[in-house]
Amino acid sequence: MKNIKRILLILIGLISFGIGVAGTILPVLPGGPFYLVAAFCFTKSSERLDNWFKSTEVYDKYVEGFRQKRGMRRKEKIRINLIADFFIVFSIFIVDILFVQIVLVLLGLYKHYYFIKKIKTIKLEENE
Repeated sequence: MKNIKRILLILIGLISFGIGVAGTILPVLPGGPFYLVAAFCFTKSSERLDNWFKSTEVYDKYVEGFRQKRGMRRKEKIRINLIADFFIVFSIFIVDILFVQIVLVLLGLYKHYYFIKKIKTIKLEENE
């Protein structure tokens, strides 16, 4: 039973990591929460996977700040928002369904609200 739980946690961790990577690129999918799920699963399932994940740039960039409840640097917030905004605007022009266009605009607005109001902006000296 313990091996099944371990395998399930590893599987969920790997899937979450994959979705997190996709969320880093795609505008409507948040990457951060999936990286946190992956970190939790790897910690509970395998010391080797946990050590690997903690040594990645993804962990340093997206998970560590949230684990310490610090937030994100302004530069990271701007970079993520610009990439996401590009894909949202691109999608609005490509999709010819008014309902989907409205949903994309609303998601984009919510994304900005979330990044501005919910994620703390840390100063460079706080990060180091």
